[in-house]
Amino acid sequence: MKIATYNVNGVNGRLSILLRWLEERQPDVVCLQELKSPDEKFPRKAIEAAGYGVVYQGQSRWNGVAILARDADPIETRRGLPGYDHDRESRYIEAAVNGHLIACLYVPNGNPYPGPKFENKLRWYQRLQDHAAELLASGAPVILAGDFNVMPTDLDVYAPERWQNDALFRVEVRDAYARLIAQGWTDAVRHLHPNERIYTFWDYLRHRWERDAGLRIDHFLLSPDVAQRLKKAEVDRHVRGWEKTSDHAPVWIEIKP
Repeated sequence: MKIATYNVNGVNGRLSILLRWLEERQPDVVCLQELKSPDEKFPRKAIEAAGYGVVYQGQSRWNGVAILARDADPIETRRGLPGYDHDRESRYIEAAVNGHLIACLYVPNGNPYPGPKFENKLRWYQRLQDHAAELLASGAPVILAGDFNVMPTDLDVYAPERWQNDALFRVEVRDAYARLIAQGWTDAVRHLHPNERIYTFWDYLRHRWERDAGLRIDHFLLSPDVAQRLKKAEVDRHVRGWEKTSDHAPVWIEIKP
């Protein structure tokens, strides 16, 4: 079973990129972030024509998350984190697919630091930790996938010394991610590539793609049962080099049945 996460950075504007990559990689499940599309404009027919059932929560201009399943219909189990009943930002959706619970998430960026956006990011992480603990306690095979907007270690950022006061690398955010991991989750990419410098995002500015000045901010966290069945974890970094592509590359894992 192949599961992917991809911050598509505008699902309509980059639909041809998404469809090209789906045809190439043939993932069984895909978590998409930054749809930047209201529900009524989400390209459901095109995605279904490509062979995928889909659940999604869109938002005009910003955010938006979706879960795609090849030759299957995801069964939505939750949208939005508990404690965010009045949240208007589309950042979390959860569905049952092929005997697994898949959570697709898009953590707030949090910049600038310090400020209210940064404090909101820490609150969001706390609610994610609370819900993740409940998911683990359920005993279900769970996969948390998406754009966590954190570089967990110095190995995950091209120039750590330049990012000390950025909301993606502040010690408070890295600590929040570490507390999440400590619940019993496995960071799939880092588990299989413990010492490699791997990136999933390259900014459009300052030729960062050409210079390989990247960040690893798109992650898979696996519950213990799923982690035991992990076979591969890779980044399709070549997709970042396609014309008019997202500034993120798709990340995927393969697990045994």
